[in-house]
Amino acid sequence: MTDVKRPAPPFPPQQQDVSGHTAPLRPQPDHEENSYAGSGGLADKAAIITGGDSGIGRAVAIAFAREGADVLIAYLDEDDDAEATKRWIEKAGRRAVLLRGDITQSGHCDRIVETALKEFGELDVLVNNAACQMTHDALDDISDEEWDRTFDINIGAMFRVTRAAVRHMKSGGSIINTTSINADKPNPGLLAYATTKRAIQNFTAGLAQLLAAKGIRANCVAPGPIWTPLIPSTMPQDKVEHFGEQVPMKRPGQPAELAPAYVMLASDEASYISGATIAVTGGAPIL
Repeated sequence: MTDVKRPAPPFPPQQQDVSGHTAPLRPQPDHEENSYAGSGGLADKAAIITGGDSGIGRAVAIAFAREGADVLIAYLDEDDDAEATKRWIEKAGRRAVLLRGDITQSGHCDRIVETALKEFGELDVLVNNAACQMTHDALDDISDEEWDRTFDINIGAMFRVTRAAVRHMKSGGSIINTTSINADKPNPGLLAYATTKRAIQNFTAGLAQLLAAKGIRANCVAPGPIWTPLIPSTMPQDKVEHFGEQVPMKRPGQPAELAPAYVMLASDEASYISGATIAVTGGAPIL
């Protein structure tokens, strides 16, 4: 990646419906569409990425493909973003499979893994990246339904997809879960989301110990503020305008700046890394 000046706030006024789309974002996020050059680090591996249609997931999908992996993208209903990601994977000369559906449904979690095995014949890497969040200033603003759905998407689906994947993963497999700086520095306005992100860290730490005998590794990546469609679709306008100012680098990260961490953790070079959390936070420390 070349040394380029990254966009910094203030950002233009913008709001989107949940869960957001890439095309309306201003500035446009960088997924390293035109800059990431792979070196064969994931040659002939097969990967699943949940929430791989946009944002961090898209950047990881592009990087994985350029490193030599075939990729299944599991997404909710953002068909335009998913098709765009598929084109970038195929442009890299790798196979891309799109699977639309709701990961709160246990049967769909099983289908994600079954489809990857049918299409690729194996499963080497699982990236649990799909997530939801909403901003609220008071507990009374959070409904039971929203609290439960946040947990069901962010950690419940992670458990179910992982359980299905582990049945078929061989020694050398890698599971990478997206947590957040909010796991250690919870934003009170993102109470449900932040709580799930801490749960993800504990899930991953226990999973790494549980799967070590099988030769399967489990790790987390903890992003700080990252410029994705999730931001203008789940935060009030004043927060969007100044998004990322709170970290030492005074700007949000771009999805492209996350992808190398996932590539490293997915690769065989990370064979002794398990149970770890890799912080990508623009200089904000996490414990």
